[in-house]
Amino acid sequence: MAKLDLRVRVLGRALRRTSIVGQSTERILRNQQAKISHNRVTDLLLGGIAPGVTLTDGYAAGDGDRLRVRVYRPDTGRRTALPLIVNFHGGGWVVGSLDTADWLCSNVAASVDAVVVSVDYRLAPTHRWPAAAEDCYAALVDVTARAAEFGADPGRLAVIGDSAGGNLAAVTTLMARDRSGPAITFQGLIYPATDLTGSSPSVDENADAPVLTKADIIAYRDHYLGDADPAQPYASPLFAAHHGGLPRALVQVAEHDPIRDDGLRYAAALQAAGVPVRTTNYVGMPHGFLAFPRLCRSAPQALAELTTELRSALS
Repeated sequence: MAKLDLRVRVLGRALRRTSIVGQSTERILRNQQAKISHNRVTDLLLGGIAPGVTLTDGYAAGDGDRLRVRVYRPDTGRRTALPLIVNFHGGGWVVGSLDTADWLCSNVAASVDAVVVSVDYRLAPTHRWPAAAEDCYAALVDVTARAAEFGADPGRLAVIGDSAGGNLAAVTTLMARDRSGPAITFQGLIYPATDLTGSSPSVDENADAPVLTKADIIAYRDHYLGDADPAQPYASPLFAAHHGGLPRALVQVAEHDPIRDDGLRYAAALQAAGVPVRTTNYVGMPHGFLAFPRLCRSAPQALAELTTELRSALS
């Protein structure tokens, strides 16, 4: 196993102070209300907004009330409809927001020449499973139906997500298959959580890894699921009865990630079902490395791989 570089080790030590383990519900709810503004410090850590991309905030239908969404459109001057990419942010179903996805979504929009719509689904512990999953599916259906409003082509549709967002992207593809649409062309799963039972070998192998630990995984899962069965397929997509009929996939994992094997096992299940899959294990990287593009050396490479696959699938 490759060594973690100094920047990643320092990042890990800093993030330990914000670990969700042992946090009270009150503190979690306060943290969910915090807004991340763009400035030199936050952009140095999280990355800024890609130049040449216009951001517009709006709403989409959720499973209950409407949800906030953020639309990223490249300023290309083209009048033809662009591919449509729907993003689900990470954060263990407990934290994360539209703001934390700005770097990824704006760069995807600019590089792929596509409209990206990022969904602000309901968070646990106030809203436990299946709230986030059903919100994401409802928003996907609504955004696809309204694609013309965004200057997008619903016939060239992809979903992407990182971590918990990767879980939700995988789950929505299952829902779309099981519920007869919409037709998804591609799924980009960035270090996704696919087995909420915690049975992947890497959970113990990387139990004390930087950024995400085994204890963090358990805390996030318990806030999200409550008493629900972790093996339910719309919680743990690895346990779907079958994986046939799902869209082409890119699965990106990180070597020093407790849920690395979640992604690898899911990629293997897709491949066994005849789904075209590209899988990449980023050596020396921790969970969440794409969220820190200025500090993690593999972030530009992973972004380039993702956008290349998206362009190929949506062309």
